[in-house]
Amino acid sequence: MRGEQGQSGYWIPGAVSVTFRDMHLGADEVLELMAETGLETIEWSENVHLMENDPAAARDLRNRSRRAGISIAAYGSYYRLGTQADPEKAFCCTLRNAAALEAPVVRIWAGTEGSGNVSDTDFLRLCREAQALAEMAGREGIRLAFEWHKDTLTDTNASAFRLLSEIDHPNIFCLWQPTAALSPSERALGLHELHRIKRFINCHVYSWPGNTRSTLNAAEWQYYLDAAGPLTQPHALLLEFVRDDLPAQFRQDAAILKALIHAQE
Repeated sequence: MRGEQGQSGYWIPGAVSVTFRDMHLGADEVLELMAETGLETIEWSENVHLMENDPAAARDLRNRSRRAGISIAAYGSYYRLGTQADPEKAFCCTLRNAAALEAPVVRIWAGTEGSGNVSDTDFLRLCREAQALAEMAGREGIRLAFEWHKDTLTDTNASAFRLLSEIDHPNIFCLWQPTAALSPSERALGLHELHRIKRFINCHVYSWPGNTRSTLNAAEWQYYLDAAGPLTQPHALLLEFVRDDLPAQFRQDAAILKALIHAQE
């Protein structure tokens, strides 16, 4: 049963819809495949199954998800800090979609460059922008989360935690994933610390050693989940990208993911 062994939280199996982009699956086909594999929640990706600034389509997608028995984990936007002349005006379009989708979280990106290429002045400017967006999202009851990703300010543990500390806003979180440039131990440390300081939302789940996607590595992900520590609330594990972009591989990875979650209960 979920929440046993002293944990009040649990992992929810799901997927990110960009996973299905190169499979050429429409939204209803995605929902059917998820229901077939027993996955429960989805992060709908912007410009894949939902175009930006289209709240009517977002409401329709929300309703189709509900009919399929799939909850909404997040709205995966491609809004990037530092790219808009009027950030708050531009972010309104993102928020309209997220609100219509009834997504509890909207994903954004922490800039366009790796942390080693960003001056202190620009770093602080991006932090101020993030603070304003966090306020906007909070008024809609939506949490703001950074993608944990290369070529952004979350490309290393040190930079990511400096970013969170400098922003210092209760509505800023992170979506974690195993960044390729970090060692497994560095990845695990980052996830553990994110969870410890209560800035962790969900995981994007994949196994991508080197430049080649592989079948989901159960041992690798057991290591990461153990590193997170006991959960105090539900968090989603969202499959993102599979080997050769094949539905059959997605089915196999989904079975591995569910077995991992079962082992944690």
